[in-house]
Amino acid sequence: MDRKKAVILLSGGLDSATALAVAADKGFACYALSFAYGQRHDVEIRAAEKIAAAFTCIEHRTVNIDLSQWGGSALTSADIDVPKDRTDGEMAEGIPVTYVPARNTVFLSFAVAWAEVIGAKDIFIGVNSIDYSGYPDCRPEFIRAFEECARLGTKAADEGWTFTIHTPLQKLGKEEIIKLGVSLGVNYSMTHSCYDPSPDGLACGHCDSCELRRKGFTEAGIPDPTIYA
Repeated sequence: MDRKKAVILLSGGLDSATALAVAADKGFACYALSFAYGQRHDVEIRAAEKIAAAFTCIEHRTVNIDLSQWGGSALTSADIDVPKDRTDGEMAEGIPVTYVPARNTVFLSFAVAWAEVIGAKDIFIGVNSIDYSGYPDCRPEFIRAFEECARLGTKAADEGWTFTIHTPLQKLGKEEIIKLGVSLGVNYSMTHSCYDPSPDGLACGHCDSCELRRKGFTEAGIPDPTIYA
């Protein structure tokens, strides 16, 4: 019997690698989708390539879309600094400047388009509602709304089926995500989380993403394989 196909959004970070591992563990034939979107931390694309190969994805595609054309985020605009050394309280206040306008809306739209072509009804995304640092496009309400949008805007609306957008990490803290990934064979030394890496790709150790990653490994009692600048 042929395995069901799934498109997995794979950034190259800790969360998306774990989401891929979950999909593979559930027996899906995995098609990984990454984006070169003008992000300052494009080293994550190379990480995604390694992770997709490690999990023997059927196919891994990287789509080029330049969101830096209009910026609006510290990740896509050279003139906006990435926040460093923020406290947990500061990270919990409002939407941070590292939020990329409508990024997950754009990414999921591409995922739905590819899924429709290859006959996949399942999409995996590593969004999280606990350690998500205020990103509105990581909220469960957004995911459910997009799921319905995908149904209405594709042939699924006429053929009587739906897309399922899986968010296996939605209610997990970083510690739990890391423990889950380790149990599923994720090699986190392959992943990249830093928003503002050095020219040679080393993690800064001070941005929100680095802070959450380091804290997660500490609380999980697992050595952090990250090499910091």
